[in-house]
Amino acid sequence: MAAVEGLTKIPELRRRILFTIGMLAIYRVGCHIPVPGINTDTLAKFFAGKQDTLFGMLNMFSGRALENASIFALGIMPYISSSIIFQLLTVVVPTLHSLSKEGELGRKKINQYTRYATVLIALFQGFGITKALMSAESANYVLFSGFKFQMLSVITLAAGTSFIMWLGEQITERGVGNGTSLIIFSGIASGIPVAAHQTLQKVKDGEFSALMLVILALFMVVVVGVIIFLEQGQRRIPIQYAKRNIGGRLYGGQAAHLPLKINTSGVIPPIFASSLIMAPLTVLSFWQNPVTNYIRDTLHRGGLVYFSLYVGLIVFFCFFYTAVVFNPDDVAENLKKYGGYVPGIRPGKNTSEYIDKVLSRITCGGALYLSVICILPDFLISRFKVSFFFGGTTLLILVGVALDTVAQIQTFLLTRDYDGFMKNAKLRGRRG
Repeated sequence: MAAVEGLTKIPELRRRILFTIGMLAIYRVGCHIPVPGINTDTLAKFFAGKQDTLFGMLNMFSGRALENASIFALGIMPYISSSIIFQLLTVVVPTLHSLSKEGELGRKKINQYTRYATVLIALFQGFGITKALMSAESANYVLFSGFKFQMLSVITLAAGTSFIMWLGEQITERGVGNGTSLIIFSGIASGIPVAAHQTLQKVKDGEFSALMLVILALFMVVVVGVIIFLEQGQRRIPIQYAKRNIGGRLYGGQAAHLPLKINTSGVIPPIFASSLIMAPLTVLSFWQNPVTNYIRDTLHRGGLVYFSLYVGLIVFFCFFYTAVVFNPDDVAENLKKYGGYVPGIRPGKNTSEYIDKVLSRITCGGALYLSVICILPDFLISRFKVSFFFGGTTLLILVGVALDTVAQIQTFLLTRDYDGFMKNAKLRGRRG
């Protein structure tokens, strides 16, 4: 109760929370406004059996907007894809790398390029979706076809993605939490009531026992607790700063630490791994011949080959993405520049090798943790006939975004020096 009272007593924080809720409400309303000329009833039947395909994953991230053929059908994924692409290009392209070193001005320029790329990706994806709907004439996905319908749909879908991108930026700037993450969070969370209703209906129909439901609920609590613990977990490398005499005064000499997260890569590895497996399977589903049928049967969800490939890709992307976003050489160089060193380790190359060794070990543990969480849904479905995916990328996003939002609220309260709240309430987010 003290925490809730503290949140409502600060006018600025109250305005930010209400603004965030209002923006998310606008997004959810837009998810139910259909693109003109699309038969939403027929399209909903198509998505009913596509949960295990790329269409199902995109529909989940869009908050079922793709299934509703809404103006927000593409969701925020084009912006996320563009951000990841430019994050990777910043490492390999010298021009972008030097631009990222120019501080705030350079970051704004890269963000501008990211927005342009988002629009291009949205136009491309919108064209592909519209073309696919028009080509399936027998399914009656569209009420009228032609060039005008195609242009209207493509522009509408691209404009919807651009508007969502703007909503996310507004939430980040004027609300609470990261706008892009909260939009994905709201889309995934919107499916929880439906999943809960389906599970309760199975209990009523006798397909699922009440005891098993209680056990599953307790198991959920344990899994969420494990995710919170490991998402907050970090390996702290001790750092000591040497004393320096500057202008007759001694500076430095403090002890600090370098935090290395267990899961540095976040939810990127599961998303990439799922996409690489489901994309070709989704394309092959449109062809029926012995070769494609054999490939689909071999890579069917829940099989040994699927699990092996999925886990292997998760481990690969964990190490790959961690190597992209964290450079031990730069960290060691910065420590040396400011007089910092790891006790017992020579500054420079030796420090870089030591940090890389520690990072590789904890990344291995993080990859194992992600793999277990991501194969959990298939285990629940095959063993307990659960009708929804508890675990995997969705659970990581829900828990991670919740932790980050709480951490930002805590930081906001600390900067306002609201002692009454901080004494009576404990807020913990993911430590950076």
